[in-house]
Amino acid sequence: MNFDFDPADEIFRQEVRSFIRDALPADIRERNLRNYHANRADTRAWTAIVHRRGWSAPNWPVDKGGTGWSAMQQFIFDEENFAAGAPLLETGGLKMIGPVIYTFGTPEQHERFNLPFLRGEISWGQGFSEPGAGSDLAGLTTRAERQGDDYVINGHKIWTTNAHYANWLYLLVRTDPTQKQRGISLILVPADAPGVTIRPIIDIGEGHSLNEMFFDDVRVPVGNLVGEENKGWTYAKFLLDRERAFSAEVPRNKRNFALLKQIARHTRRAGRPLIEDAAFAARLAQLESDLDALTWMTLRALARQGDATWELPVGSILKVRGTELQQKIGEMHIEALGDRGAYVYPEPDFATGEHHWPPGPDYAPGLLADALYRRAVTIYGGSNEIQRTIIAKQYLGL
Repeated sequence: MNFDFDPADEIFRQEVRSFIRDALPADIRERNLRNYHANRADTRAWTAIVHRRGWSAPNWPVDKGGTGWSAMQQFIFDEENFAAGAPLLETGGLKMIGPVIYTFGTPEQHERFNLPFLRGEISWGQGFSEPGAGSDLAGLTTRAERQGDDYVINGHKIWTTNAHYANWLYLLVRTDPTQKQRGISLILVPADAPGVTIRPIIDIGEGHSLNEMFFDDVRVPVGNLVGEENKGWTYAKFLLDRERAFSAEVPRNKRNFALLKQIARHTRRAGRPLIEDAAFAARLAQLESDLDALTWMTLRALARQGDATWELPVGSILKVRGTELQQKIGEMHIEALGDRGAYVYPEPDFATGEHHWPPGPDYAPGLLADALYRRAVTIYGGSNEIQRTIIAKQYLGL
């Protein structure tokens, strides 16, 4: 097997790298290199900048407004963005609900949302999980009852990322209480609709990216239904398979691993760099080997997109391996920081550079908060225990 990139892909990489270097604002770069949560202003600004270059929908087909890039070009683009400290583009729209709408939605829905998707003008919240239905998503109880030309929605969603920034929400709701998976529909809801209440959940790293949402007699037009009524489970699987593959997060893992090596070179233990400690170096080597394996598994999956003969549950495999690697790298970040790994550095004002941090290495701020937040990666998007069950059933036939 030839592990070298095609020379044309390397030329493309240099083009992307040069664009990001020239176009990415310094304060946005700093926030994301430190792994603080990207805010709505950052995401919107960067998506607009990238859209002006025509690159805001790398994974979309050309006839929908996308780039028409190969899977390898998409991977390179994501990798260069992460390495440079660029925030994610409007993921909820461009990588999640957008492809669902142009694949299963009505022409009117696509026409309504297409340009706002591409320009980053809409932020989306994913209303899937509930207090009693997380990994067992088919057990959700939020109801949508048809009343004339409207659906009336009542229920409670939780762990909704960036719902406090959202203009729109996409919800899985129960439209047939006599069925389980076959009684679920996918509906679009304005975040400011009467009856919608969004409350913050502050995570253990003192960050706010998560929320819970309450729906009390929320009315939305029947035209906000995506696809067919009671077919929402099909659309959710389409969306979640993309989310789980994205959860491998090879670009994020690569950037965090590079930072880990940097910390190990600069941290001194017993009078020598930590990276020279035999036990630590052995664990570092194992992580690097795992990261290489994850990278090539991801590239292999990209190369075989659409290949019906490849029956591996790729989304689940990448989700399990990628999320566990994120946690291992984060744990070693904190271990390498020593005492400084016990302090949650508050997010500074990146526009002015003002902060109130104790003295210490420049790379320490943001790491503990990120490591704590990433404790959830093996849960969200479908817990890894559930993913292992999918792998056992689909691939091993158990």
